[in-house]
Amino acid sequence: MSKKKIAISIGDINGIGIELALRSHESVKALCDPIYCINKKLLQRASELLEIPIPSDFALYETYKDFKIKPGKISKKSGFFSYQSFLDAINLVMHKEADGVCTLPINKESWKKAGIDYVGHTDMLRDIFKQDAIMMLGCEKMYVALFTEHIPLKKVAKQIKTESLYRFFDNFYKSETPQKVAVLGLNPHAGDNGVLGDEEKKITKAIKKINTKLNQQIFEGPFVPDTIFTPNARKNFKYFVAMYHDQGLAPLKALYFEEGINVSLGLPIKRTSVDHGTAFDIAYKQSELVSSVSYLNAIKKLL
Repeated sequence: MSKKKIAISIGDINGIGIELALRSHESVKALCDPIYCINKKLLQRASELLEIPIPSDFALYETYKDFKIKPGKISKKSGFFSYQSFLDAINLVMHKEADGVCTLPINKESWKKAGIDYVGHTDMLRDIFKQDAIMMLGCEKMYVALFTEHIPLKKVAKQIKTESLYRFFDNFYKSETPQKVAVLGLNPHAGDNGVLGDEEKKITKAIKKINTKLNQQIFEGPFVPDTIFTPNARKNFKYFVAMYHDQGLAPLKALYFEEGINVSLGLPIKRTSVDHGTAFDIAYKQSELVSSVSYLNAIKKLL
């Protein structure tokens, strides 16, 4: 049986992405046929800086641009290259030359310096496919889907609307078909019946509406955010929906930082990513802290 072809966007070349790709190649090729979106000159330069030889079967898709690698630095050129590498990986899947996309980490400030309007990978995917992609992060023990993502905290409450939540729940269910999902409240104590905020009333209506459509009690809550991630509570749930970024990701990363991955749901292509950043502080230093666990888990999720 032939292995799946996975397009791998290298991410910010000044970070740890290329080191992960080179060091993990043997493990990755045992799972799939990887296609790395990077050009020969940049690959050779990174190989020399890292003192890691390029494997003879390191298949490339020649992503445009050659420039000087600046380990651990924010850079307009590296930002644009990571954007182009991601775009090339997407196009490989769209043209049936790959079965899925795995992304290594970008630097959002480098994207901004390069004049790229997207906040990150998920925003770019939404724009390309004109669909409401859902950002879900986690591992096989626990997944957290984010209702809002990279927006200021002061804007979150205004986004809590019954219809928007209902559509989110519907899309999430179609993508993952979970048996049970824990939905978090927005406010401390999940609002304390309106004493600390009334957004939970809207969340409750959305939960009732989606469960009525599904004719099953799939979505439960809204739960108190500071108790739902306790060991006893987590025994009952694998999937969680958080109202905002840190509400869901702080407990997830405290529990499963190395194992976690990022999965884009609700799209016509499969895309996963590592759930960590560019780690500029240890890039090109051959640090023992560079872990491939998240990267390999992201590959496995595509298979």
